[in-house]
Amino acid sequence: MITSKDNAKIKYINKLKQKKFRDKEQRFLIFGEHLIMEALNTNQELEIYTTNPDKDGILISEPLMKQISFLNNHKDVFAVVSKPNKNKPYSKKILILDDVQDPTNVGALIRSAVGFGFETIIVSNKSADFYNEKVISSSQGAIFHANLVRTDLVKEIEKLKKSNYQIIGSFPLGGKDLKTFKAKEKFVLILGNEGSGIKKEVEDMLDEKVKIETTKIESLNVAVAGAIFMYKL
Repeated sequence: MITSKDNAKIKYINKLKQKKFRDKEQRFLIFGEHLIMEALNTNQELEIYTTNPDKDGILISEPLMKQISFLNNHKDVFAVVSKPNKNKPYSKKILILDDVQDPTNVGALIRSAVGFGFETIIVSNKSADFYNEKVISSSQGAIFHANLVRTDLVKEIEKLKKSNYQIIGSFPLGGKDLKTFKAKEKFVLILGNEGSGIKKEVEDMLDEKVKIETTKIESLNVAVAGAIFMYKL
């Protein structure tokens, strides 16, 4: 059993809490049996750690587990996972997040996107990290079923337009009503920042603006709106 926080493996694991180190190593942490099973089912490389001697994995002490755990979620097992392969073909339906910064929103959107067939998810460089612990938890393992891309959106949208994708943006206060809007076979749905919406340089590239009609309120939470858009489209 590993009991010391100075153990080389434990030091490495703690460094994976930092985005810069995750990016360098191309690895991240997941907690709980559900996420580990999702990773195994999609053939991810992983190294399992546990406080339960009856489970498979490297045994560590309870105090170390509490120190490593991000969310005080009292799981007895976690794993170090290699990031999925990025070189996947794009799906016909694509979700783009323009500076969506709340990790819980990003995770929920990934989950909805995978559920509604938007397997390719592209985010701006200022959006929440795909491998942030709250994103992973909120996605409920959907990150293992998605093609996740972080890039400069303007350049990426230019490429998508050349590949005949229709570029659709969510605009709560303007645009066509989602109830009657029909998207083309290949399209991109863009959702904007929680407070400021879609950036002007991205807005200028849109083919269509679409809205969800609401009463008494101007807009919905981006994760809720995104789920409605993706279900309808």
